[in-house]
Amino acid sequence: MAQESSADIVQCPVCLRDFKAADINSHLDNCLLQAEVNEQEPESESSGEPPRKKQCTAEPCPAMSAWGAKEGSGAPSTSVFSLFQKGKPGTTGDSDAPGFFSNRRTTFQKSDEADRFANIHKLGKRSAPGGDVSGDQLRSKPAQDELATLGTQTREKLYDSKPLAEKMRPCTLEEYFGQNKVLGENTLLRSLLETQDIPSLILWGPPGCGKTTLAHIIATNSKKSGNSRFVTLSATSTSTSEVREVIKQAQNELKLFKRKTILFIDEIHRFNKSQQDTFLPHVECGTVTLIGATTENPSFQVNAALLSRCRVIVLEKLSVEAMESILARALDSLGIRVLEQEGDDSASIRDISGSSEPSIYIEQKALSTIAHLCDGDARAGLNGLQLAVQSRLSAARLGQLKQVVIQEDHIKEGLQRSHILYDKAGEEHYNCISALHKSMRGSDENAALYWLGRMLEGGEDPLYVARRLVRFASEDVGLADPMALTHAVAAFQGCHFIGMPECEVLLAQCAVYLARAPKSIEVYSAYNKVKECLKSHKGPLPPVPLQLRNAPTKLMKSLGYAKGYKYNPSFTEPVEQDYLPEEMKGINFFQKKPNNF
Repeated sequence: MAQESSADIVQCPVCLRDFKAADINSHLDNCLLQAEVNEQEPESESSGEPPRKKQCTAEPCPAMSAWGAKEGSGAPSTSVFSLFQKGKPGTTGDSDAPGFFSNRRTTFQKSDEADRFANIHKLGKRSAPGGDVSGDQLRSKPAQDELATLGTQTREKLYDSKPLAEKMRPCTLEEYFGQNKVLGENTLLRSLLETQDIPSLILWGPPGCGKTTLAHIIATNSKKSGNSRFVTLSATSTSTSEVREVIKQAQNELKLFKRKTILFIDEIHRFNKSQQDTFLPHVECGTVTLIGATTENPSFQVNAALLSRCRVIVLEKLSVEAMESILARALDSLGIRVLEQEGDDSASIRDISGSSEPSIYIEQKALSTIAHLCDGDARAGLNGLQLAVQSRLSAARLGQLKQVVIQEDHIKEGLQRSHILYDKAGEEHYNCISALHKSMRGSDENAALYWLGRMLEGGEDPLYVARRLVRFASEDVGLADPMALTHAVAAFQGCHFIGMPECEVLLAQCAVYLARAPKSIEVYSAYNKVKECLKSHKGPLPPVPLQLRNAPTKLMKSLGYAKGYKYNPSFTEPVEQDYLPEEMKGINFFQKKPNNF
């Protein structure tokens, strides 16, 4: 008979034998049935040989019988294709026979992940500065396999579509760093969260301080307890109708299942006042527990009525120590070792992973640089770390390198510059301009330059700063140095002419001049008293005296306008005449004080 063409031959993925395309389906059914029965039979207890599988009671597969007879071992010990084994107890999905899918490793469980990383970290510790990683346990096959698997998982986490900050988001309060003031041991909020007695909250803090993460921790705890339902919405993309639909579902959940609904609104300040009013009756009656996150001052961006029904939790910018803890947790997850001593270098470290991918190390100084440059923003720090590692890995692959050491320069290149917390239309805008004004008033030129730099480097409009300096020149310097106003106006015009970044030195010069100038609020205080006098006056305001009125026509002159007015330049002596209304005679808006303030 003519030989079968190779196109008509198909390999069984279970027993790895070749069959005709027309026979493969019936064979695969029998083969899988036999393997399933064999998996359910107890293994042999004999110590001399590996355990054998018992024959299937169903009709045996001819090909399998022939294979077993040929090998002289009865039925072969097969390994079922991992797709068919998913979810069965006691199976790993590994294959003993060589072939396709036979080398896939078992996935580690989450519960063992922390211990596994800790053990690998211990295996990877160097015995002395500049010494090699050595020891029988490191040269053993299990240790090399473990490190190789860790290296593969590191690359998967680095090149996944999700940012590293999202993948490293904590799920428990024990992993939540940097907010001990409000969530430390024995604090009121922590006790409420642990007992699932969650009040309505407004989480206020700068970007990357953990507002959304705290909400996710609450969501995880609520899912575990099962007594509440967690819904997440973003004010940037949610309409009022969607909010009403969620509230309607919350009402049904409460009526039918006695289950509460926790509603998390990210960027709640993006909702206008009328949209925020939608929550009022439902938060009041307890239909939903509202958790809002905002980077803006709730006093300005959230309705007063809604604020009275929620507790405002102020989350602070993360400290350098908290950032180092967060980064260390990420490095442990990625399997990246830290070179803690200055004598460490990549040349003295042997590659023991057995992986084709380069080994990754990071200097302790580089880690500290991330913690300082991210300015308390955990999201920026983790994503900056990911960018630096990715860039060095790409360079290592091009250069055929087996090791990658991330240094301080690589981190600075990835982050470029410090993240300056500044919002031209938000809370930080008013905080910084207030600090600049008070520093100049206190004659502290160093602080004045610092706050000026914070504003300009954060992207503030230089003309806005220049206008504030003009105001300061008259309000705080005043008549103590009349040239201050001239300097401030000149600085404003210069900024208008040349713009940023050239005009920054003009503003710096003006700020230093105003800080060093003598101060006087005599005019400022006097004018404030005039305004107060006008506001507190009862009845109609007194008319302008006739001698002070202008008389351009004969009728006005006949009515007494300008009658009795003494033209001062016509007299060599000082002229005495009244310039205030009769009711205001003797008033003095200027009061001298010892320090002229």
